[in-house]
Amino acid sequence: MINAFFILIFVTALAAITLGVRHELHMFQQGSYQYRSYWRYMKTHPVMTLLPLTGVIPLAACGIASKTLAAVTVILVFELLYLLLLVLLYWPKAAKKKLVITARVKRLIATTAVLYVLACLAVQLTVGIFWWPLFILVALGAMLSPYVVLLANLINRPIEKGINRHYIQDARRMLKACPDLKIIGITGSYGKTSVKYYLETLLGAQFDVLKTPESFNTPMGVVKTIRGSLRATHEIFLCEMGARHVGDIKEICDIVDPQIGVITSLGYQHLETFKSLDNIVGTKRELFDALPQGAPRFVSGDNEFVKQYGVDQGAVTYGLGEGNTYRACDLEYSEKGATFWVQAPDGSRERFTTRLLGEHNVINITGAIAVAHELGIPLDKLKLPVHRLEGAPHRLQPIARGNTVIIDDAYNSNPNGAHMALKTLERFTGLRILVTPGMVELGEQEDHYNYELGKEAARCCDYIVLVGRKQTESIQRGVTDTDFDRQRLYVAENLQDAMNYVNAIETDRKKIVLLENDLPDSYL
Repeated sequence: MINAFFILIFVTALAAITLGVRHELHMFQQGSYQYRSYWRYMKTHPVMTLLPLTGVIPLAACGIASKTLAAVTVILVFELLYLLLLVLLYWPKAAKKKLVITARVKRLIATTAVLYVLACLAVQLTVGIFWWPLFILVALGAMLSPYVVLLANLINRPIEKGINRHYIQDARRMLKACPDLKIIGITGSYGKTSVKYYLETLLGAQFDVLKTPESFNTPMGVVKTIRGSLRATHEIFLCEMGARHVGDIKEICDIVDPQIGVITSLGYQHLETFKSLDNIVGTKRELFDALPQGAPRFVSGDNEFVKQYGVDQGAVTYGLGEGNTYRACDLEYSEKGATFWVQAPDGSRERFTTRLLGEHNVINITGAIAVAHELGIPLDKLKLPVHRLEGAPHRLQPIARGNTVIIDDAYNSNPNGAHMALKTLERFTGLRILVTPGMVELGEQEDHYNYELGKEAARCCDYIVLVGRKQTESIQRGVTDTDFDRQRLYVAENLQDAMNYVNAIETDRKKIVLLENDLPDSYL
């Protein structure tokens, strides 16, 4: 009877280990394999990371009561049920972003497996093959899977660094083989991906352009783009540069050696890792610091922190305000987009139309026009490419669905971007609905900015739908501190629940639904 329990517990523990390791690898990957992100996940999800450790209690009780068969049987039954609970806890659920079995994940899986096998071999060599020690070891393995993954990553760090060095050197070699390639570095607290997409369209009419796809804005994302896509025929490389820590932009610049730099904005984003605005500004300026003497540099002249920190000194500025080198003016908005004029420093002036929504999109388009014009393309030649512009995915992207218009702004929200998105929503006529899980990675300012988001949303929205209870508490306080009708505030368990609520709202008006941010599974 006891042996049957041992076998059943052993098999169940193996299943819990497999599922636990898979789950932790998934969360680790969503945090870009960064310990800081993983620790945040562990802290905010104690059920997933601390509950498994409570299984040590029945294991210890088993050892204390090992002389009493009845007690051992009861404890083993409890342990089996506990391991079954772990299996259910770690059982794969529908995820927004699935685990991708990359080469790095395979190496982590292999190292994790080796650690478990070595532990079993150590038990065999020390005490022989007995059910008790092996049973305890495997059961502990099921409880410790979050920490075994961390250990495996620590062991693999020298290997990963060596592999990365090889890939970086190969990317540098490929760039040196293209001496005529013009490399444009693009960074900013927000807007960099949009400007990259716009530049691809505007410059693509005259040049053979390569860009980093989607949000491949890390050093290894840039390296992967170069090694996988760069051809000898390319004339321009649009290199988006993202950053979460001081020195991140310099690291990318050391790889690609940009000749032109664009800083789209400066603002409060990733404060959790940057700690201060000074660090954010200093990191973004690393792009300009890496440029050759006298190289073209472009920056949004409307950004308050650009002026405050003097980042516009010696740069071509663009925006809506007077005094910008390239100025957009006479804006007119409609549900179909916007029209505006752009004045260039050489005196030329043209009227542009775009299907894109939002004032900040006009600013970003003006920035792309400035770069293209400085590279020799006349303003009148840019009118058709601007009209053809498609919005960057999930950045105020309008999607019509019958009597509903979805404004998809689900990518990586920040205080300025959320403010601009709400201003865009406010311009629409219809039933205005906000769906959001709030903003993250804002450090000590996170509660403050989410509270302000709630207050602003209450002013311009007819319905507010929040995704996730704990994450949105600050937004709820912001909403309820106004006179907003609480019957029109709904807190959903997940995005599907939120959209079900939106779809169930009865109205004869057109529904305008702003999807502001979409957090990965590790945040919910």
